Amino acid sequence: MLDEKTVRHVAKLARISLTDAEVAKFTPQLSQVLDYVEILKEVDTKDVPETSQVTGLKDIFQKDEIERSKASREELLACSELPVDSKQVRVMPAIK
Repeated sequence: MLDEKTVRHVAKLARISLTDAEVAKFTPQLSQVLDYVEILKEVDTKDVPETSQVTGLKDIFQKDEIERSKASREELLACSELPVDSKQVRVMPAIK
């Protein structure tokens, strides 16, 4: 069984502020959780394959493929809201 000092230490590591009443409440609860973990350690899982998910879903990501832009530089500049000067985008000073 855990003591209150250990619960306070765990709470400090987790950066959780607990009142005295919460420490008193959580001490037996945390002890029960850890006792259950000890029971689970007794289960023989050596022939059970590791599992990261059980739904059977697979990644739906596609491989990235680089495509050249179909628009020309001038077409891209023409649709910009920024003023164009000498075919360069002119950066306006920040408004303070």
